[in-house]
Amino acid sequence: MAVRDGNRARREGAETVRQPAEWRTWFPGLDNDRLMLRDVLATLPAAPPAAIPWIVRLFENPQGWLRLHGAVDLATHDRIHVVLGRGLLAQDEAFVIGFTMGSTKSVTRLERWFFKRAVSHLYPDPYRIPWPILAAYDLGLEAGRDMAVRDIHRSLGDEMLDRPLGEVRRALGVDTQRLRQVYAREREALPESPASQRLPQPLDVGPRASSGNRAGTN
Repeated sequence: MAVRDGNRARREGAETVRQPAEWRTWFPGLDNDRLMLRDVLATLPAAPPAAIPWIVRLFENPQGWLRLHGAVDLATHDRIHVVLGRGLLAQDEAFVIGFTMGSTKSVTRLERWFFKRAVSHLYPDPYRIPWPILAAYDLGLEAGRDMAVRDIHRSLGDEMLDRPLGEVRRALGVDTQRLRQVYAREREALPESPASQRLPQPLDVGPRASSGNRAGTN
């Protein structure tokens, strides 16, 4: 769940990020069902695990003393970014973390409350996510909880790397059409942010294609 953003300045849910251009612009999207997970992952400008502060590891690493539901290693976290079609901005991180936690089906209201206050008040810059951006976290938590996917952080093993993304998404239970609908709600909640501007749009599909998970339909 590690955040890679550089110094951030945000107002009312919008975000301006000072970071390498490739981090600001990297965005896999959902129109890549035929591509292998490994190939898309190779384009991600990753940060080394050593760059993650101790307090982030405390809550979000599977070895952390106070690890929360969905705590995951950095490599698997990157895979989740690709599967959900999300970039590396703070809003993307908020959604990915929320979805990962929600997919455990075990997050309590207290844990949700605690994480939101920790990430918005205790985390140091540039890992802090301001409160308005956490609307994306809430939507991610809801989506992960309500979809068929279960424990996505434990389901993206190395055997998935050389499978097409459409196949990976179907195997995990990630419904891309429902994701697109959630992303539409996210754009409404955070209309001015760069992350919202590039979110995948809902597809105009008939009932037989409503899952949005067929190769070539995303």
